[in-house]
Amino acid sequence: MVFTDHRSPFSDHGFLFAPSDISGRLLDWYGRQGRDLPWRRTRDPYRVWLSEVMLQQTTVAAVVPYYETFLERFPNVADLAAAPVEEVIESWAGLGYYSRARNLHAAAQRVVSLFGGSFPDDLEGLMSLPGVGRSTAGAILSIAFDRKAPILDGNVRRVLCRLYALKEDPRASASEKRLWAWAEELTSADRPHDYAQAIMDLGATICIPRRPDCPACPLEGLCRARRMGVEAELPLRRKGRVVPQRTEVALLLEREGRFLVRRRPLEGMLGGLWEFPGGGVPEGSEPLAAGKALLRDMGLAGELRPAGRVRHVYSHFRLDLHLLRGEVEETFRVGEGAQDRWLSPGELTVLPLHGAHKKALDHLASAV
Repeated sequence: MVFTDHRSPFSDHGFLFAPSDISGRLLDWYGRQGRDLPWRRTRDPYRVWLSEVMLQQTTVAAVVPYYETFLERFPNVADLAAAPVEEVIESWAGLGYYSRARNLHAAAQRVVSLFGGSFPDDLEGLMSLPGVGRSTAGAILSIAFDRKAPILDGNVRRVLCRLYALKEDPRASASEKRLWAWAEELTSADRPHDYAQAIMDLGATICIPRRPDCPACPLEGLCRARRMGVEAELPLRRKGRVVPQRTEVALLLEREGRFLVRRRPLEGMLGGLWEFPGGGVPEGSEPLAAGKALLRDMGLAGELRPAGRVRHVYSHFRLDLHLLRGEVEETFRVGEGAQDRWLSPGELTVLPLHGAHKKALDHLASAV
């Protein structure tokens, strides 16, 4: 069944439940099965906000150690705002989607400069912060301030698509409006703090993308997709897009046991992280030829030899990285900038290198 109007989802559609049916069952289940997570032991808006940003595109298991370590380094929003952005990015290294770290720092500065160090407690104020969209703002309002505000992250979206058997592209404009309307209507007015975490938990642990555990779901008897036998088919998946592939080289340039690395510009993809000197391989060229041309452009001469190959998947492309190693002696034209360093293998292991170049470390010892 596909809904075609924007009236209340509980009117004129023959539904067998009311909003209180959903929230009541969810809250009872959450009281028994809710996860004990570090950010659930506080109502501090700073910590709630931090957890919500970290959890975007990242699993709970991956976030927990980063969350605790990050708070040790930046225990409050003022400390975060006062820190250099490079230090924030270094603390974020490994979580991916590094624009989140830059937005986190910019938002902290905005909270301090425009809101006196206190997080705004309204939707408009929260959404004025870099990196905070409607769903993240709703989560902060619900969890930190106990205000009724809908959320629509990936987990909640999946729960609602199945609950109402939405057989349309959930990212289409009409579907988006419908999902937000349903999220608004279902949100508990009495216990928004608990409801927000309950429905996110349901999507994360029971109503999972593949093979949902319907028998364990507190909403099984109300779920339209379950009654229709289409729970495994929903939400509808968008047609797969072709992921482009890039071929690049990275130069493992050695001098007296140390290797040259450079920090990427703060703005742009992987901003603020470190990498070995490198670049793209022109179409029709060979990696070794491209590496030699890059070496000349750096003002250096030396022999390069293949030292391995790394494949890595980023959010919007696949990288085929060819590693080339060589020793250099004349370094007066390289490695003198503020963004260049010669580091030992041990120092490289604790440096925030980005994904593909971090994998290149495994080749240093073997590429002799």
